[in-house]
Amino acid sequence: MNDPCGPMYYNGVYHEFYQYNPDGAFDPNDSLMNMVWGHSVSTDLINWIGLEPAIKPDIPSDICGCWTGSATILFGVQPVIIYTGLIDRKANQVQNIALPKNRSDPYLREWAKVGSNPVIQHVIPGLNSSHFRDPTTGWIGPDGLWRIAVGAEVNGIGTALLYKSEDFMSWTRIERPLYSNNALNMWECLDFFAVVPGSNNGLDMSSEIPSGAKHVLKVSINSCDMYIVGVYDLKRDEFVPDTVQDDNRLWTRIDYGTFYASKSFFDSKHGRRVIWAWSNETDSYSDDIAKGWAGIHSIPRTIWLDGDGKQLIQWPVEEIESLRINEINHQGLELKKGDLFEIKGIDTLQADVEIDFEPTSIDDAETFDPSWLFDPRKQCREADASVHGGIGPFGLVILASDNMEEHTAVHFRVYKSEQKYIILMCSDLRRSSLRPGLYTPAYGGFFEFDLENEKRISLRTLIDRSAVESFGSGGRICITARVYPVALVDDDGAHMYAFNNGSTTVRVPQLRAWSMKRAQVNVMKGGSVIDA
Repeated sequence: MNDPCGPMYYNGVYHEFYQYNPDGAFDPNDSLMNMVWGHSVSTDLINWIGLEPAIKPDIPSDICGCWTGSATILFGVQPVIIYTGLIDRKANQVQNIALPKNRSDPYLREWAKVGSNPVIQHVIPGLNSSHFRDPTTGWIGPDGLWRIAVGAEVNGIGTALLYKSEDFMSWTRIERPLYSNNALNMWECLDFFAVVPGSNNGLDMSSEIPSGAKHVLKVSINSCDMYIVGVYDLKRDEFVPDTVQDDNRLWTRIDYGTFYASKSFFDSKHGRRVIWAWSNETDSYSDDIAKGWAGIHSIPRTIWLDGDGKQLIQWPVEEIESLRINEINHQGLELKKGDLFEIKGIDTLQADVEIDFEPTSIDDAETFDPSWLFDPRKQCREADASVHGGIGPFGLVILASDNMEEHTAVHFRVYKSEQKYIILMCSDLRRSSLRPGLYTPAYGGFFEFDLENEKRISLRTLIDRSAVESFGSGGRICITARVYPVALVDDDGAHMYAFNNGSTTVRVPQLRAWSMKRAQVNVMKGGSVIDA
């Protein structure tokens, strides 16, 4: 499985659709004919029931594959799916629509494709017709017309094409794109949504957007999910970024790890916007075949815009806390240079850890080099957890073997710029496993932090065996990683530590950790539904 598709909350049920290959544990992109829309449902975003695929290739406009798309609930009553269909083995792409056969079915098990498909053709001057996909959730303009954006490459330029419709069935392209950028090629898995700075309440794109709201355009490219914050010019039907960065390496990322094709939706049950993404395997192809599955989705996250209007904040949905058991709690710890404090009493293979770090001095911060922003991973490799610094590195060592031959380090390092502090957060997988043939990078990203006033730097890490999701500074920065230590195979458990390798002593005012119960997640296997 890979991309999440068309998530929505409808009549008391959460729906998660996703790209799915029913024929094997390998990337469906390697076999275009196998792409279907898998379908799971939930009442709490944590425990899921697996259903039969919702959409399969069976009409001329999707005969070679049903690819990513979105769901829109028209006026709160009518769910509509719009998705990309492959019309031939050359991967030429068009956009199609499907409607539920029976809206009274709480699980919306069956979907019917409309007879007018494809509703959007790939005949556009300069369009690369094999790079034309992933329509967004619809939104309504002040003229009462529906709009969607479709990712594309036009004349070699990454573009979010804009379409308009009265009835969500007949679409007309607006000549000016929603946004384009000369520095990029194909944009895929677009997401476009409104946010209010400083408010964690979500906004429904099918309703009127309040004044003062910002808009976020997210694109997936080069194995990264990047976003831009700006305003939506209603008169010109155009997204205008607050800051223009032609070099996409300087765009802010949703997540700095293995997190791709993210999709958000408005959760009307809790008035929030929820996002999640595909986290691909980083073990070998043969490993995937042997275990019989490949690809997971991240924990659903609430997402909103920080009060400064510049940065998205993400945090695991509160429902994940229902899985917590066996809490341990430490207060008033002090980590001097070289200290390693073992965290005991929980299941280290399935855990939720929250820890605050407070440097005792801010005078020892090293000087920040702005060129590092172009390649934070390089800085994580060179200034890793074993390299002593001024303030940091400090953080967590997780999934560690007895002799530390295997371990993953999630850590911070504080730098001083001219007017502010810059923090580097890393999730270093390079010693995560003794197994050969794995992809084990050092992930990392930078964020600004008011160290003089905020003082405490928080870290929350969710560990679910091979999946490690870390949230720094209350969700200002997120890193998702996949690790495969031998300890997972032996199931003998692993060690976990808080550490400090910086010259400055770091206090730990609060450390809380829990073992995590297994969620009831259903998967399809051999044509039947079984509990994972």
